[in-house]
Amino acid sequence: QVQLVESGGGSVLAGGSLRLSCVVSESDIDINAMGWYRQAPGQERRWVVLSNTLGSTKIADSVKGRFTISRDNAKNAVYLQMNNLKPEDTAVYYCYAATPGLSSEYWGQGTQVTVSS
Repeated sequence: QVQLVESGGGSVLAGGSLRLSCVVSESDIDINAMGWYRQAPGQERRWVVLSNTLGSTKIADSVKGRFTISRDNAKNAVYLQMNNLKPEDTAVYYCYAATPGLSSEYWGQGTQVTVSS
């Protein structure tokens, strides 16, 4: 069973930084899209940043200039560097991965990020 293992959440003050990591449990699976979603209390889960193996990246306007995605395709790993965090970034962050053509999609267990002012 394929799993996405996340790490790196926590609590920081506004203006601080955190780095999230996510690794697919099976390194030999053909993953194309990887990225991060987040869900704040009382809100729907929303995408934050997505990328594919060709290097194409889509990033939400709310985090542009502050969040950076990186990948290690050989390890099927994705990272999210979050700088200048704001209280509105507080949410549970979910790692996402998909095979080509979205034939299979996978989600991490979620990691809490709390930013206090």
